[in-house]
Amino acid sequence: MSVLEARGLRKAFGGVRAVADVSFSLAAGELLAMIGPNGAGKSTCFNLIGGQLRPDAGEVLLGGTVLRGLQAPALCRLGIGRTFQLAAAFASMTVEENVQVAIAARERRLGALFSPLAGGARAETRDVLAKVGLQRQSSRACAELAYGDLKRVELALALAGRPRVLLMDEPTAGMAPAERRALMQLAVALARDERIGVLFTEHDMDAVFAHADRILVLADGRVIAEGAPAEVRRDAEVRRVYLGEEPGDA
Repeated sequence: MSVLEARGLRKAFGGVRAVADVSFSLAAGELLAMIGPNGAGKSTCFNLIGGQLRPDAGEVLLGGTVLRGLQAPALCRLGIGRTFQLAAAFASMTVEENVQVAIAARERRLGALFSPLAGGARAETRDVLAKVGLQRQSSRACAELAYGDLKRVELALALAGRPRVLLMDEPTAGMAPAERRALMQLAVALARDERIGVLFTEHDMDAVFAHADRILVLADGRVIAEGAPAEVRRDAEVRRVYLGEEPGDA
């Protein structure tokens, strides 16, 4: 069974059709890239799945259960985590404290932050930081971190929510090539080890074709191709619409 499924999603803003009958599935441990030119509908799809927007039609299922009318905080507690194009964390707090806030929010006990954390929460914090390679940075304020490490903090915050599905919006934006590769390799390892389904958007095609298990291509709010990277690379419509190639180009 798919961990996440979208069925016939549609969304319009005024007379502008942003998403038109988009359907796809995502398996546990799989990385699915959603790509397309600017205005293709990627961000709208993400927001429909993450609860920032409500669809005009269609539905989203998590583990076979229909999600309807739920906003982002409720979806997070059910197992849909998200990272954003611009990394966000509490700058004045340490890396460890940021993760502790995320754990407390998941358990709806933010008041516990003003008292010593239980041993289980401290152990979970250490475990999350180990998974993203931030053990040595745990006591540093996020304001002091390099941008690549800050992106790892954001990933740690998502993991603290114990997601079944992770939505990653432009995860490598603003990063140097080596940092991009390292972050995507980390995402792959986490998806496999934790059995998390990862849906990500990305403009760096090297990252997409190197790390995605499958690729979903949108244009004008609709799906124009879906399949393994090699299949999508050969697709004539993808090459024309997204890669800017004309029939007969090498």
